[in-house]
Amino acid sequence: MKTEMKIRKATGAASLKLVMLAVWLAMVMVPAVARAVSDEELRQIKFDQKLQQQVSLDLPFRDETGKIVKLGDYLGKRPTILVLGYYGCPMLCTLVLNGLVESLQDLKSSAGGEFEIINVSIDPHETTALAAAKKKAYLKRYGRHGVEQGWHFLTGDEAAIRKLTQEVGFRYVYDEPSRQYAHPSGLVILTPQGKVSRYLPGVTYAGKDLNAALVAASANKVGTPVEQFFLLCFHYSPSTGKYGALVMMAVRAGGVLTLLVLGRGMVIMIRRESARKEPVTPVRTGPG
Repeated sequence: MKTEMKIRKATGAASLKLVMLAVWLAMVMVPAVARAVSDEELRQIKFDQKLQQQVSLDLPFRDETGKIVKLGDYLGKRPTILVLGYYGCPMLCTLVLNGLVESLQDLKSSAGGEFEIINVSIDPHETTALAAAKKKAYLKRYGRHGVEQGWHFLTGDEAAIRKLTQEVGFRYVYDEPSRQYAHPSGLVILTPQGKVSRYLPGVTYAGKDLNAALVAASANKVGTPVEQFFLLCFHYSPSTGKYGALVMMAVRAGGVLTLLVLGRGMVIMIRRESARKEPVTPVRTGPG
């Protein structure tokens, strides 16, 4: 009888353990529901304009070759254009970089000579290989010799990224369903000592504005806050899968302009072709 009771207890205990194990496995195996960014979170995506804020010079990152560097390695001599985003960004970061290059091409000064450019990825999982590929592409687009030492594409760990973005007021959030980051667009101009001098919002930057910002920063001057409206119009909304209205307007305008240029070219070609085929009527002259 006692033996039978012991067997029952052992069996009951074993069954309880199996039930608990099954529950635990079920909890582990059930995939977590991906959390989408809320509308309220999207409304917070902006630059908190922290003018005169000092960035931490000892923050560790990896450059495009994989070398461990500190942010201060690139500061101290010249003003800096700080570009925050991520290299796998599907559209917005590309617009920012394209706009930056177009503005840089309007300047007489060059990266590595009168100023530095530092791109920092906000995605801690991005690799140095991706950073190197992005650098190669944009150096080619920039088209100036000897600037490779003045334009840096960095990756880093979560702690360093968070510290830097908080210091310059760059708010962003990760959207799990789309596997993308929602973030503001724009440039942060730093003084040679690493203090925030001013912000240039948006995805296009007039050459004269960028030049003025760099000149002011080189003299350790600090600008005034810019309107937040412009900063908020240029972000990607993962929850809707759409870009802000001004981004789409810029893209559409570019498409329309391209079509107009192509159409004008075709008209000119057709007219030239018609002129070549049109027979020439000889001019008759009377007897001399």
